[in-house]
Amino acid sequence: MKNQLAAALVLSAAIILVCGGTTRALAAAQPSDHPTAAEAIFVAKATADLQRLYGTTALAAAAGYYQYTDEDSTGAISWVNPKYWNSDEMHPSQLWYDVKGRLIGVDYSVIRNGAKLPPSKWGLLPARWFDFGAHVHYGLVNAVKGSKFGYVTIKKMTAAGGSPTNPTPADIVKAGKAKSVSDVTFAFAFPDLWDVEFWTVPNPSGAFATKNPAVKPSPMAAKQM
Repeated sequence: MKNQLAAALVLSAAIILVCGGTTRALAAAQPSDHPTAAEAIFVAKATADLQRLYGTTALAAAAGYYQYTDEDSTGAISWVNPKYWNSDEMHPSQLWYDVKGRLIGVDYSVIRNGAKLPPSKWGLLPARWFDFGAHVHYGLVNAVKGSKFGYVTIKKMTAAGGSPTNPTPADIVKAGKAKSVSDVTFAFAFPDLWDVEFWTVPNPSGAFATKNPAVKPSPMAAKQM
């Protein structure tokens, strides 16, 4: 799930700016991790549609999604399609798979464009949406520190002389994340988003919970984080 990266970005920004970075949308108490009646309708329909459309990584790849993270501590491996930063019901921006290639979760997003308030969409509570700050992602052929994927903060990319909005393999080298351009398989800008995420497999803790006790991370997850 993205919460782990979001937390890392918050910490980075907090160190540099004291405040800022990726934060939850509202300071008020967060709602239950279990959907409301209205939310449950959307979650159930979206889950059924997404399992049909993207239930395997082969289906995701055919639809233009590709893996961009290692397995995280929740057992999720994230796939992305940057065409869908402004998501619709059938086209989330991100899909999560477990190590067996099973679709287990999803992110829907809306580009913020400086908006102060989160979206009101699909019957979801506005408090479900959080600000997922801009950064740059990349993939590597030759893994650095045991990971094939990584990210660079906007400040670090800018300081290295790279583009934070249209990064190239050369920019990833400038940022010190790869030794040569040939090692970089992709690089893309992750814009500042309103983001909402939920599990597309049953979760006794609630569809919106950070972790799912029914999803068991592999032993590799701890080594990749």
